[in-house]
Amino acid sequence: MHDIAAHSDKTSFLTHLKDDPRRIGSAIVLGFSTGLPFLLVYSTQSAWLYEANVPIETIGLLSEMTLAYKFKWVWAPFLDEYDAPIFSKLLGRRRGWIVVSQIATVIALIGVAFGDPANWLAWTVLFSFALGVAGATQDITVDGWRITVVPRERLAFLTSVAEMGYRVGTLAAGAGALYVAHFYGWRAAYLCMAGIMLFGLAAALVAPEPPSDLEPHRERPDFLFTVTEPIKELWRRLGPMALAILILIAGFRMPGYVSGAMAMPLFKSLHFSEADIATVTKVFGFWISLGGTLLAGLVVRQFGMMKSLLIGTVAGSASHLSLAWLAAHGHDFTDFALAVGVDGFAYAFAQVVLIIYMSSLVSTEFATSQYALLTSLCALPGSVLAGASGFIIRETGFPAFFIGTSLMGIPVAILAWWVWREEERRGEDTLAETSPERAAETD
Repeated sequence: MHDIAAHSDKTSFLTHLKDDPRRIGSAIVLGFSTGLPFLLVYSTQSAWLYEANVPIETIGLLSEMTLAYKFKWVWAPFLDEYDAPIFSKLLGRRRGWIVVSQIATVIALIGVAFGDPANWLAWTVLFSFALGVAGATQDITVDGWRITVVPRERLAFLTSVAEMGYRVGTLAAGAGALYVAHFYGWRAAYLCMAGIMLFGLAAALVAPEPPSDLEPHRERPDFLFTVTEPIKELWRRLGPMALAILILIAGFRMPGYVSGAMAMPLFKSLHFSEADIATVTKVFGFWISLGGTLLAGLVVRQFGMMKSLLIGTVAGSASHLSLAWLAAHGHDFTDFALAVGVDGFAYAFAQVVLIIYMSSLVSTEFATSQYALLTSLCALPGSVLAGASGFIIRETGFPAFFIGTSLMGIPVAILAWWVWREEERRGEDTLAETSPERAAETD
């Protein structure tokens, strides 16, 4: 059996940074820039809208601006097949699209900054929609670059450092933007976020070009080929295991999505203050999730992909028991921090393992479109089920609910174990097999 751990580059982070500062540094900063837009069109913006006395029903509807992140697979295939205007000729296809998406994100942030949701909500809606689309496009273009810029054995490491940058970006867009808004106002906060997006733009300009971008591209394919070929190629390459692998991806984060929807209501029901929640979930939680992110990269490199995926499935679901314990135990700050720490660490670990798994499934040729499709597949089932979480809690209470979300992970863990064993029996590991084009890149 081939295992990704057998070919994994176990060089230390500092050695990687010393030997390849341009690639590693670019991955961290690009990860940071992808962490900014989502919260600025979601929870951070909802705080501004609430202060502007926008009706709560409207605020809820405006959260749908983030749907672009779940439907980014719709336009992702065209980013694989067509060049970005002007910039792809200068920087290559993937970096060209990154720059275009970042410029669009900066413009959208400036547009939101100069809005006045209390008196002209339509302006804010327009630029928020643009921000959602631009941010989602930046996500898929950066993912395409990350997956294709390194050989397979270094993918786990680069993914983990990019995810660390992403978490710093979400901290800046969450707590950072709220602090700036508190002292200087919302316009200054959004202009500040537009300004720090320029770090991501600089990273895109200095980032190395993926080897695949240096090869001649296909002549402009027709619409049907652009849309269908990435799906057909992925299905063909995964072979008989395709259906099981796709079901595994769809179910992997489902318990986490359902549980996450009710975490904040749990904390409020236990009468923790906004300051307590911010301190534990944002400040303490940031460092906890950073630790889980780093550990995920190390575990994949040490033990291999499928073992790590099984560990992530079990840990991610079992950690919900800490929230059930908190719900049953009641109001205690130490218990609160402990429960959030356990759940946050396991969530970050499982998420990064899944990102590495999905990244290693895609081909170099269709990296952007296939990865966008897999991330949408991962998010959709859990997002749909999360809508019923409040009705379930009304009938069962918080402790039974979180025990239930933990138990949801059992069939997913069994499927992960079965896929692992089946690949062992077949004498191959779908993830570890290096595709011909990527093999050429490593020579």
